[in-house]
Amino acid sequence: MMRGTTIMLPFRGLWLARNSPARRVPSHGTDLFGTRYAIDFIAVDASRRSAPHRDWRTVLATEPPERFFGFGQPVLSPADGIVVAAHDGEVDHEARRSQLSLASYMLGQPARVRQGVPAIAGNHLVISLREHGVFAALVHLRAGSLLVGVGDAVRAGQPIAECGNSGNSTQPHVHMQLMDSEDFSVASGVPMTFWRFREWPRGSQGSTIREFGLPAEDSIVEPCEA
Repeated sequence: MMRGTTIMLPFRGLWLARNSPARRVPSHGTDLFGTRYAIDFIAVDASRRSAPHRDWRTVLATEPPERFFGFGQPVLSPADGIVVAAHDGEVDHEARRSQLSLASYMLGQPARVRQGVPAIAGNHLVISLREHGVFAALVHLRAGSLLVGVGDAVRAGQPIAECGNSGNSTQPHVHMQLMDSEDFSVASGVPMTFWRFREWPRGSQGSTIREFGLPAEDSIVEPCEA
């Protein structure tokens, strides 16, 4: 895969990489909505847990998003740029870890696609980067957490919103993608890599510092201090 545009990880702390384009392209199994090279990040602790405890709701039902480490965590701008789209007002719905709740949720996927961008992306921001024609999208943001609006200039590392569970999301996480248009409905995905980060591959006790690259599937990553 092409190296593409290099940006910074849009968070602090430990996050688990899922649906990584380092594993497959399209990363989410579709090219719809510019997701070809998208990647998901789930906040975790040192034991790779996304939430501090499990109970009957984890196995049989849905769970409040506040249970999860990622919910409400700051989302940072991945690069310098200008905000060209901002959408808020979508609810943060219940999270789903049980197979029963996930199965019923997947049955509603075609209907969400027909409803369009808000039903898929939820609350989101799109930033026009300095590279002409490249747009960074951060989606599933927490309702009411957007700190910037259309026309605002942002700097790499600047807090711009909080991690949420809005749109097509089964638990709080940061979905990040680059596109060739600010309009999800017509955009194609653009390859990306990330600046300096520490990575713990799945099954390994040790970590490595990568100057740039894409996290492997199910690896834990943490941005390195500048």
